[in-house]
Amino acid sequence: MPFHFAERIAHAPPSFLEELFRVSSDHSIISFAGGLPSSALIDVEGISEAGRQVMEDDGRTALQYSTTDGYLPLREYIAQRYRTRLGVPASADKIQIVNGSQQSLDLFGKIFLNRGDHVGMERPGYLGAIEAFSLYEPVIHTVPIDEQGLVPDAFERLIATHPVKFFYGIPNSQNPSGCTYSEERREQIAGILSGTDTVFYDDDAFGELFFDGKPRLPVKKYLPEQSVISGSFSKIIAPGMRIGWLYAPPEILKTFNIAKQAADLHSNFLCQMVLHRYLTTHDLDAHIRNIVSVYGRRCRLMCDLLDDLLPTLTHTTPEGGMFMMATLPAGISSRAVFDNGIQEKVAVLPGMPFYIDGGGTDTIRLNFSNADEEKIKTGMERLARVINRLIRS
Repeated sequence: MPFHFAERIAHAPPSFLEELFRVSSDHSIISFAGGLPSSALIDVEGISEAGRQVMEDDGRTALQYSTTDGYLPLREYIAQRYRTRLGVPASADKIQIVNGSQQSLDLFGKIFLNRGDHVGMERPGYLGAIEAFSLYEPVIHTVPIDEQGLVPDAFERLIATHPVKFFYGIPNSQNPSGCTYSEERREQIAGILSGTDTVFYDDDAFGELFFDGKPRLPVKKYLPEQSVISGSFSKIIAPGMRIGWLYAPPEILKTFNIAKQAADLHSNFLCQMVLHRYLTTHDLDAHIRNIVSVYGRRCRLMCDLLDDLLPTLTHTTPEGGMFMMATLPAGISSRAVFDNGIQEKVAVLPGMPFYIDGGGTDTIRLNFSNADEEKIKTGMERLARVINRLIRS
């Protein structure tokens, strides 16, 4: 029988996820294509102990329904960390717990976007945000980024010429490029938006993962009432727990909470309680220092191997996070690199899905967090064989 789906689903861009799932099922393939943190760095023992303590001390509460906004002690912990790390006046009433920051993208689009509304994004932009916002049928405008962040002139033109409801960006270790906005660019963005009706959405999935251990001030520091920040424990604790949050003015959270309640009533309450117990009984800063030490070594190794094995490529040099982007030699297709790479047992992510307005055919995204150093060496040697073979053909 014919199924009459909503028109909005036709606006979702083609997803590359099916290809990635196929690749991930073949364990002989070294994958730099996904966005996984290192499984080896997840504190299974510590989280297990926290889970046992929660079940023993307050298991009936943890297994019951709860409030939509999330476990209050966890929200207070998140707010306190904002105050101490970044000096922004966060409080628990400005924090909403969500099922990973991906849900925050979906619900934010749901409460802000009507069909035909204008929204801004970076170019290249995060694939998950493109997919989430596209379902609400907006007009998506893109602003190019360079190594310092959003290009100010292009950003200012967009804000001056279109009624942009919100601009979505990743100032810290941007996905897919790995670039980080300079402090000057953050101030410029705030200055351009000040006095307008455009909200700045700061997706801060990687803000704790700078290799030098130094926090970068958010745009919200310069634009407190006109910006929001989403965060996640997926990259620093465990992605399977699916616990993230939105930090926003109460006026936004009041409406956001309505959409959240309609979507799922509340996020996994047991995981919220276990996570809070873990955070308050372990040294989070020491855990993060260990993660960034490992990721920093892997990133430097991948950069060095790109320079040595593939000098005809250019690439970004991340200050943190989990990704970098490389530009291929003229005439080499990123899709061809992907297809040939699978035959060579190495996978990268072609750049096209990150360019909603076309482009990316000569770029690839590389993940350095999930593979250990030996696999990075082997995988980059395989990738070099693929690209050098395509150059010669």
